[in-house]
Amino acid sequence: MAMDLRPTGPLKADINVTPLVDVMLVLLIIMMLIAPLLPQGIAVTLPEARNSSQKPDTQEQTVVSIDSHSRVYVNRAPATRGDLVPLVQKALEAKKEKLVYVKGDKDAKYSAVMDAMDALRKAQIENIGLITERNQDQAGKAAGKESNGQRSVR
Repeated sequence: MAMDLRPTGPLKADINVTPLVDVMLVLLIIMMLIAPLLPQGIAVTLPEARNSSQKPDTQEQTVVSIDSHSRVYVNRAPATRGDLVPLVQKALEAKKEKLVYVKGDKDAKYSAVMDAMDALRKAQIENIGLITERNQDQAGKAAGKESNGQRSVR
């Protein structure tokens, strides 16, 4: 857009949107570059299960993850065995759904997963779900809407 430099005549009250569009395009490019680098969660290889149902992923879930080295995380934040229950209770305070999902790596020690579940049960947290991968045989027989490797809760 051109700028009118005439000293006489009425003032021009048009908004120049070109700088606004430039700034918005730069912000869009920055977001497109940064989005894939954002943390997606704890890298856990989930075990496969035959009897599992599809579970939607939302940001409002409380997830306890146990990796292959038996390290515990609460909503992607590292936790110790002693901090597990207070961190989960703090995460559940403001939520409607008092449900905790446990993601145990298939290479993690069984005792590490059971210790986390026992600690949650002792803290009066009764709604616990185990997150598993759908068995490849079951995924192939599904109605075609689901893809192989959908997360599911059992």
